[in-house]
Amino acid sequence: MSNNIRRNCLALVVLMLATATAHSQTRPTSEDPAVAAYVQKHAVDILREFANFLALPNVASGTATGHHDVERNTEAILHLLEKRGLRGELLNVPGGFPVVFAEKRVPGASKTVVFYAHYDGQPVSPEKWRNPPFSPVLLNGKLEDDAKPVSLDELHSPMPRNSEEWRLYARSASDDKASIIDLLVALDALRDQHIEPSVNLKIFFEGEEEAGSGHLGEILETYRGKLTSDLWVICDGPRHQSGRVQLVFGARGVQGVDLTLFGPNRSLHSGHYGNWAPNPAAELANLLAGLRDEEGRIRIEGFYDPVRKITSSETDAIAAAPSVDSDLRSELALGRTEGHGERIEMTLMQPALNIRGIQAGEVGDRAANAIMTQATASIDFRLVPNQTPDLVRRQVEGHFARLGYFIVHETPSIEARKIHPKLIQIDWDSGYPAARTPLDSASGKAVSESLQSVLSEPLIMLPTLGGSVPMYLFKEKLGTDAVILPIANFDNHQHSENENIRLGNLWDGIQLYAALFEKLGSHWH
Repeated sequence: MSNNIRRNCLALVVLMLATATAHSQTRPTSEDPAVAAYVQKHAVDILREFANFLALPNVASGTATGHHDVERNTEAILHLLEKRGLRGELLNVPGGFPVVFAEKRVPGASKTVVFYAHYDGQPVSPEKWRNPPFSPVLLNGKLEDDAKPVSLDELHSPMPRNSEEWRLYARSASDDKASIIDLLVALDALRDQHIEPSVNLKIFFEGEEEAGSGHLGEILETYRGKLTSDLWVICDGPRHQSGRVQLVFGARGVQGVDLTLFGPNRSLHSGHYGNWAPNPAAELANLLAGLRDEEGRIRIEGFYDPVRKITSSETDAIAAAPSVDSDLRSELALGRTEGHGERIEMTLMQPALNIRGIQAGEVGDRAANAIMTQATASIDFRLVPNQTPDLVRRQVEGHFARLGYFIVHETPSIEARKIHPKLIQIDWDSGYPAARTPLDSASGKAVSESLQSVLSEPLIMLPTLGGSVPMYLFKEKLGTDAVILPIANFDNHQHSENENIRLGNLWDGIQLYAALFEKLGSHWH
């Protein structure tokens, strides 16, 4: 059989599979269908390798267990790299969690690109999961639709035609171990075709992104020479809610804080002491209500003063993306949305204040008629250019000071609680600012053109991701631009229970990464 006939046959097979599994999402249609054929041929082996990786707990906590879990993950990644003929090494600084690093130099390549992902995951509450979070389960659909388990031991390649809608459930299935597996399998697929990447590749897998990337800046400074490049591609986050592939040029920053208010030094009977002894939960509710209005606008004085004005090109890029607000409202059972009716992508260009948790007493059958001793709210601020965490901290503390609160940053003594009629404990997380690469940057154009060459519909390009990744550090520490290429399904339950990856997204990610490896150099002018 001639090469042309073989390629045409492969193209027909891929087209039939794509038609049989048609979905609202944009399907990569590779000019060389051998990548898709490689995935079909090895799909079960890829899933088994992925499931073994997901079975490793990966919460980067400061406990002995956390350090042990991280060590097991780094060992697993080093092994995965070794299987691909890459020599991995650990980049670390005192007190941090290691980055797993590897590089592949390509003869004749004039550009170098670092591909970033992270192997640590969000903390888990196992009791909220349908299945244990570190026991990966493959279902033949969505959990919400009562999908049934599929045994990986009994599967054989090629996968069934409807399997793109199957989901693999586990912590970090989508955030962010899917990207790690897809990057490595993309290398496998190209090697299978004897194709060399068109750029020098560097792999950078961080180990404490979900813990705030507290040591990332120091790692970048310490290993600056090793990390020299022309661009960072951040492989994290979900695709557009329309299901189409998107390239994102920025990310919001983040700053977290816990606020604690105090009542009596022991719980009091609410009948005997109500309306006399201040209730910290009621005081906290009033305080939180004053921080933002019902449309989500933050009420802290001067909070929006440093916010960078949105450019016309950013506005045009958002307008060009498909509108998803109506469908999202229906899917999420929302009677209203905030932001005065602005589309979701435009609201992400503004700061946000989210109340991520409140702890005060009990509810339901466990509720007691008592005034509790303290109440705490946990908040995260999402930041945009040109806000900084330091400025946000000063603005927030200034807001409370103007309300008459005495501010402490550690548990106050009983004497302090007696002396100050309005006392608040403020505990700040580590935070970082937003970043945004120009939409018309040469490197961004090279990425977009490389991706568009394998897409059947226009690539969505947006100024910013709603979530936060520390991409500002790549510009600040190394002087290098960054873009974000997400692969996960938008309904992946990221950061919550029952996190999952849709198999169609997993397979698409391999093709997208392979396209960048193969084509970036030829599109970079």
